[in-house]
Amino acid sequence: MNFHSFNLHEDVVTGIESMGYNSPTPIQQQAIPLILENKDLIACAQTGTGKTAAYLLPLIDRISHADASHTSTLILVPTRELAKQIDEQVEGLGYFAPVSSIAIYGGNKGGEWDQQKRALTSGADIIIATPGRLMSHMALGYVKLDQLNYLVLDEADKMLDMGFMDDILKIVRQLPTNRQTLLFSATMPKKIRDLAQQILNKPEEINLAVSKPAEKIDQRMYLTFDNQKLPLLEYVLRELEVQNMIIFTSRKSNVAQIVRSLRKMGFEAEGIQSDMTQDEREAALRDFKNKRYQVLVGTDILSRGIDIDNLSHVLNFDMPQDAEDYVHRVGRTARAASTGMAITFVNEKDMYRVRKVEQLIEREIPKLPLPEDFGPGPTYDPTKKPERPHGGNRPGQGNKNRSNDRNRGGNRNRNKNERGPRPEQKATTGETGATPVTQPTGNDRPIKPFKPRNRNKGKRGPAGNAATPPTTPTE
Repeated sequence: MNFHSFNLHEDVVTGIESMGYNSPTPIQQQAIPLILENKDLIACAQTGTGKTAAYLLPLIDRISHADASHTSTLILVPTRELAKQIDEQVEGLGYFAPVSSIAIYGGNKGGEWDQQKRALTSGADIIIATPGRLMSHMALGYVKLDQLNYLVLDEADKMLDMGFMDDILKIVRQLPTNRQTLLFSATMPKKIRDLAQQILNKPEEINLAVSKPAEKIDQRMYLTFDNQKLPLLEYVLRELEVQNMIIFTSRKSNVAQIVRSLRKMGFEAEGIQSDMTQDEREAALRDFKNKRYQVLVGTDILSRGIDIDNLSHVLNFDMPQDAEDYVHRVGRTARAASTGMAITFVNEKDMYRVRKVEQLIEREIPKLPLPEDFGPGPTYDPTKKPERPHGGNRPGQGNKNRSNDRNRGGNRNRNKNERGPRPEQKATTGETGATPVTQPTGNDRPIKPFKPRNRNKGKRGPAGNAATPPTTPTE
């Protein structure tokens, strides 16, 4: 099958060929005919399978020959990086077709706000927007989407994970009900199906290889202690033929530290994280794509919406929080039928996450031994859960259990007293039998044989009188 099989207009096919696309991917083969038939659609496919082109191609084909004077298409996405990537793909695929687009996202300069406002008021054919930024424009009253024909939700699962559900529903309420709605997602949890029921009309469904990395990704793991990670990273970069690598870390505070360490090792590296300005992030990503840097370090912000051709290696400096995030991270390599390698460092606290990943992708990932001069790493035990604070108690129970420990200690002392002193103590205490002697005070409290307790803390007498039994205070 080739793209001519879809009966697309010649100017669209010319744009496809100019982008170097030869034959449609499985998601494109199934989605394009349904979209051209004006069907609502739920499409679930792993990252890197070409699902963006799967909806852009039929929409560009229709928009460019409809001669409409209004915004006909809204594409909602979770991140500014994905918004820019889709905008670039519209420009490439629609280069020979009369179609306009603009990306609407936050974190940019004031002048770009005005440019976004003009596009929203004058009516660009395709608007690609993050929900929060679009809501900011809509709150000012000049956004006109009352004639919208097509709504696309891309990376819908990520948008819901980021808390955009309410914003999405508010936006949808202001759109015409007579529209075509397309929902694309890498995973299909219940919350996605609940959203689909609210905004789609009798949708067709495509489900391809949900959350499984491409077969051509060589996946490996090293079991390592945290203090072994940086030396192991240097070993990997020097021993393997690394053309370019993205390193993922779950903490943005680690990004700068890893970059500094790599530069000390002699590697060209740059970091990218959410605290950087949009211009700084774009510059770092552009320089990496142009091979100015060998290594790019970032958080999960890089795992979606970043399209880098021929990425040879992905390295997880630590295990991601969710198994689905692992799939998105390693999916940055081996794209467009190329091959790649994904390496993951696993410390003793994250081993239980390995089993979740392997269950999701339905395959076991090889655990490689550390180099000989590194010493032993942690023993693999996927059943071991990380220790919780306060000795493994659930949150909120630590103080209670520590109190119980003290009480248990006190009970042991009291039990000793109740059993009576040892024979060698009787002469000292004056006890006969098991009944403890009480001091002649109103408290009538048994004396502990070795460590008298002062029950009246903070109200001691002079130094040296700590063992004096408390007296009843007078008014």
